[in-house]
Amino acid sequence: MGKINIARIDDRLIHGQVMQKLTKGLGTNAVYVIDNATAADDFMKDIYVSTNSTGGLKIRVYSAKEAGEQWQKDQFGNDKVVLVFKYIKEAKEAVENGLELESLMVAGVSKKPNTTAVIPTASVSEEEVGILHELKDKGIDVYFQTLPDTKRVEL
Repeated sequence: MGKINIARIDDRLIHGQVMQKLTKGLGTNAVYVIDNATAADDFMKDIYVSTNSTGGLKIRVYSAKEAGEQWQKDQFGNDKVVLVFKYIKEAKEAVENGLELESLMVAGVSKKPNTTAVIPTASVSEEEVGILHELKDKGIDVYFQTLPDTKRVEL
């Protein structure tokens, strides 16, 4: 059975320094990008998947629905996974489709109009805060943190 080492919201998806810090020491062998738009775009999906050999990590791209279905099918096989959601709403959608999360790190959410910064790297709207509370009400430990070695801020 697979294991979700970290589930993270980061609208930049996969990027070097952060992914190295998140995958080291956890036995991670795969990074799953969960983003509906990327999963529907064969060109972008191929770009992510073609980076499999970089650093020895398997890269998979799923829509939120596919992520939930894949978890229900085989709990991600033997993969030890870092899940990276592009959007908070896609984390909720994946959970609604069967993905089981113990925790969710909100790390990188770009500042947009009508958002408030919770930590320097994450600004959320009232709607997104509501979604995060819904996830918390399902028993998921939701928190804000850029990296595991930085200050954690509870929802």
